[in-house]
Amino acid sequence: MAEDSYYDEYAADFAVAFIESLQHTKGEWYKKPFELIDWQEQIVRDVFGTLKPNGYRQFTTAYVEIPKKMGKSELAAAIALYLTCADGEQRAEVYGCAADVNQAKIVFDVAVDMVMLCPALERHVTINKSTRTIVYNPTNSKYKVLSADVANKHGFNTHGVIFDELHTQPNRKLYDVMTKGSGDARKQPLFFLITTAGDNTNSICWEVHQKALDILEGRKIDKTFYPVIYGASEDEDWTDPKVWEKANPSLGITVDIEKVQEACDSAKQNPGEENAFRQLRLNQWVKQSVRWMPMDKWDKCAFPVDEKMLEGRVCYGGLDLSSTTDITAFVLVFPPEDEDDKFAVLPYFWVPEDTLDIRVRRDHVPYDLWEKQGYLFTTDGNVVHYGFIEQFIEHLGERFNIREIAFDRWGAVQMVQNLEGMGFTVVPFGQGFKDMSPPTKELMKLTLEQKIAHGGHPVLRWMMDNIFIRTDPAGNIKADKEKSTEKIDGAIATIMALDRAIRCGNDTGASVYDSRGILFI
Repeated sequence: MAEDSYYDEYAADFAVAFIESLQHTKGEWYKKPFELIDWQEQIVRDVFGTLKPNGYRQFTTAYVEIPKKMGKSELAAAIALYLTCADGEQRAEVYGCAADVNQAKIVFDVAVDMVMLCPALERHVTINKSTRTIVYNPTNSKYKVLSADVANKHGFNTHGVIFDELHTQPNRKLYDVMTKGSGDARKQPLFFLITTAGDNTNSICWEVHQKALDILEGRKIDKTFYPVIYGASEDEDWTDPKVWEKANPSLGITVDIEKVQEACDSAKQNPGEENAFRQLRLNQWVKQSVRWMPMDKWDKCAFPVDEKMLEGRVCYGGLDLSSTTDITAFVLVFPPEDEDDKFAVLPYFWVPEDTLDIRVRRDHVPYDLWEKQGYLFTTDGNVVHYGFIEQFIEHLGERFNIREIAFDRWGAVQMVQNLEGMGFTVVPFGQGFKDMSPPTKELMKLTLEQKIAHGGHPVLRWMMDNIFIRTDPAGNIKADKEKSTEKIDGAIATIMALDRAIRCGNDTGASVYDSRGILFI
């Protein structure tokens, strides 16, 4: 909950009471009261009960990712009816969206049956099945299933969107039309996205999934976004019933564990079914890329790094220049002086001062907090002031014995010449597998062995957590900038500086790679 928001128990109770006045529409649950399961009630209470100081809802987007057969269609239908009939919005426009009309109609049909089973609601509602529209007459509000060509249209005055199975969207057009600006005229629009995991990491659902994970794990902040993800992690045993229980919050209620057991047994016998079991029953993105750095291991290397104690010590720099409007990173790595010492890391980051606020709003990353805490520097204007950074590095050279500065050849010509003019030894560093793989593997090895000290620097931590890795047929690795959609400049600078620190060391200039070759892990 945001600092300036509050929980309104009446608002939450009202939403719960409306939904629980409805009835189930299928199978053994037919005509039974819609008693919210714990996980469903938590979502309803959080979304409809968390309010801003002005009394309107804090959350405008709710992303719920959950395995199949957990009761998500019923929950989505009930929320659609609440937004249409009980939210107090005049002429509300609530839309049902999916990959096609038939998919969107699943939730709509459940909503229709819920209305038909509720006389108190039915008398105020007009249902038109041919146009797939429900109208709540007292406020002239409507819930409507959209046709397939809506992605080419604009002008919606949206109060609510129910997006079913977001992972099946073939592209981002429909999502953008329905969420980007379509609710600007409403005080508290709600985009309710509910889906199982997918298998396309280039999809809009994967993008939203990643944002939800980033918020849940503290990498991003967005007070308007409510994330819920139920599922099994990649390293958990997919055949373990305890894992099933963790991933399926309605297990034993909406689906019997015997059904999951049967599906698991079938997948064991037929490996071709394993991915489907993982995706549909455990909510795993079966083809997803995995973040490279285990952050629990990285965090164990947050040993203090005292700049004053490092003055005069030999070190090596890594420079990753941004475009003129993005983050520039410069990282110093100090090789150990004895066997018990660790590689010490000192990172520095710069962004243009005039873009700081918009960057916070756009990226949902706390750059402003980092700047106040001294972990991030700003340069005057709306572009990075390279001259300021050059002077900063020059002053660092007066404090530390910077033997070499490694840099990415791209876009650094002028700064390299200026740094050389200041007396620094500047060496180009290739970004391909040949140059990046050995120090990238070495960084992982040092992290696992707790032989690196980074002081818990939050900007560097964020960037390390953003890394996805690409592997070539020979087993070489490097950071994949295409998959690593968030910033990784500091991580790249660290890897380059570490390479020089390992190769050259304090005295001999000997390389660990020369003695034992490339490390494969």
